Amino acid sequence: MNIKRKLFPHKRTKAFFCVIFLALHLSIVPAMAGEKEEDSVPKLNSQSAVLIDGATGRVLYGREEELARPMASTTKIMTCILALENCSPDDEVEVSSYAASQPKVHLGAPAGRRFRLKDILYSLMLESHNDSAVMVAEHVAGSTGEFAAMMNKKAREIGCEDTWFITPNGLDAREKAEDGTVKVHSTTARDLASIMRYCTWESPRSQEFLDITRTQNYYFTGLDGKGSYSCVNHNALLTMMDGALSGKTGFTGGAGYCYVAALESGGRRYVIALLGCGWPPHKTYKWNDARKLFQYGLENYENRALKEAGEQEFNPVPVLDGIPCNGRIGHDSAVRIRTAAKGREEVPKVLMREGEQVTVSLSVPESLQAPVREGQQVGEINYSLEGVQVWSEPVYAAKSVGRIDFGWCVRQTLTQFLQESPNST
Repeated sequence: MNIKRKLFPHKRTKAFFCVIFLALHLSIVPAMAGEKEEDSVPKLNSQSAVLIDGATGRVLYGREEELARPMASTTKIMTCILALENCSPDDEVEVSSYAASQPKVHLGAPAGRRFRLKDILYSLMLESHNDSAVMVAEHVAGSTGEFAAMMNKKAREIGCEDTWFITPNGLDAREKAEDGTVKVHSTTARDLASIMRYCTWESPRSQEFLDITRTQNYYFTGLDGKGSYSCVNHNALLTMMDGALSGKTGFTGGAGYCYVAALESGGRRYVIALLGCGWPPHKTYKWNDARKLFQYGLENYENRALKEAGEQEFNPVPVLDGIPCNGRIGHDSAVRIRTAAKGREEVPKVLMREGEQVTVSLSVPESLQAPVREGQQVGEINYSLEGVQVWSEPVYAAKSVGRIDFGWCVRQTLTQFLQESPNST
């Protein structure tokens, strides 16, 4: 028996099976390619997560990074930076009865005991003591309510519009706002990362913030010599990853495990934030997610220059009522524009992955009004990645352009008359 003919008795049948095979092949290959691309994205446990460029704030990876969630004791990075920016480390801080009533984890000092603010900040950031957060808030602003107002104001200044602080320690809380809406103590992963970016690199007190949060062990007593308090840093990432700069853990029943951290390697700056990263007994999920996110950034992004250094020139901009370039009536007036003169700051580098393109846009008026001074700023040039502006620089008039006035018109008329006079040989 001809087995081949039995399986495929007709050429049409053969063609049919070939088409089916080809269709399956074409559908499977893209799917496999998609799986390969998806495999390069971190698989995380966190409900919300983000990785941002510490230099520009651009999101490099995000999962529900703009959804507001409770953030537990990661709140304390804002508490700490506000204390550093508004007070002296040598200030004396007293434990109030309200502070002493805060739940664990707490320092446990009795009401009335006094400490240096610096010591309390170590208690706040290394051991995450809830009573220390209240002590700081009351010292800086007079009350936790007033301090929360300061926290929210600072958040808006940093650009965090989806954050709402109620407590200085991050305990789950809600309140009724003036407009009648119910506010929850919460933030987004993106906002939390932005706050850490500010604390680590942008605040005028960032170095003091880093000194505190990178310390492994700290010991202090009350100003009266009573009490003995020992603090141990619980940010395990400091010893898990090279380049780890700072971080803060957090946990409440409503928030789950949370974490925010900053890392710098080879001139590259990264910040991650994790919200809802598991509940007990999954305490270690946050370390796994943190390592995956940072590793993803280190493997996929490199610092690249936005443009080549050197002066740039653009099309001239018309100048209304300006003296023409050739100084003659009836001709148009325009001015060349340029970036800053030689010797300006080095052109910045930003984190980019392979294949990303920089979009450059020039923002200048359609025309300028005379007079124009040489070196006068007339607009700016913007650089964007994936629709996010990452840098801009001003552009200037390359020369001065005077304004056409009565005196100039008289002089030009006389000059032209003399040139056209038959006796002017």
